[in-house]
Amino acid sequence: MNDLLLSLALGTALVAAANLLLYRFSRWGGLRVALLVAALTVIVYVPLALRDWPGGDVFAIHLALYLVVSCLFGVIAGARDRALVLGRGADRGERAFMLGPAAIIGFFVVLVAVDTVFVMVAQNGLSSDLARRLLPRPVDESAASSAFPGVVSHDFQKKEALYNAYLERVERQRERGWQVHKGWLGEPAAGRETDFQVVVRDRNGRPVSGAEVGGEFLRPSDDRLDTRFEMHEGEAGVYRARIALPAPGMWNLVLLVRRGEDMHEVRANTSVAARE
Repeated sequence: MNDLLLSLALGTALVAAANLLLYRFSRWGGLRVALLVAALTVIVYVPLALRDWPGGDVFAIHLALYLVVSCLFGVIAGARDRALVLGRGADRGERAFMLGPAAIIGFFVVLVAVDTVFVMVAQNGLSSDLARRLLPRPVDESAASSAFPGVVSHDFQKKEALYNAYLERVERQRERGWQVHKGWLGEPAAGRETDFQVVVRDRNGRPVSGAEVGGEFLRPSDDRLDTRFEMHEGEAGVYRARIALPAPGMWNLVLLVRRGEDMHEVRANTSVAARE
């Protein structure tokens, strides 16, 4: 959040300073200065953003704000230039900047402020105090999360090659015929360790021993809570781990079973109760 505000403030100050200095020390009119600075802003900012992509929303709000600064400068300086040409003097030209330009400035200031708030809430969520005031009270009295990082566990279609590889792996997995049974050995609650068990057998019902079993519980609303785990074999083909998930609610499970060149993947979801 602080980085977003800092980059917006510094960029705005630099664009405004460029307009003022070029207008002050050149013989160009305000509109020409504003167009030149706007073009330079695009030429400089766009490659920098593409090199270290901040996301489409952050990119759009930065570029829009920087261009609005030059646009507003062109409106103000252009009104002053026209007044000077008509012989009304600099003071009269400055007074020409009244209702119309003021309304434009107010509109864009409100627009940028609202968009900035949306971006910050989407990235970082509301503070705990604002969340209690604005969000509905959870049924189980647990803390509600207002951050939306966009966690998606199934993202194979980002690239065609990855998706095709995934389909091939699914087909080999189907032909292998391993049977994977999983589940909690107790009632899972947030912040409390509970035994999680996985039983792996081949297509003929024989235990699959000596495998590496592990995975990750994914929190759909907040990837900062994602929890990795590794399991240890007790009886033949029976793997267990004590896992404590940090928050109540729904979780996605990605479970991987590896033995030699064989890898078996299971995806599921589970529900965790609030700790009493």
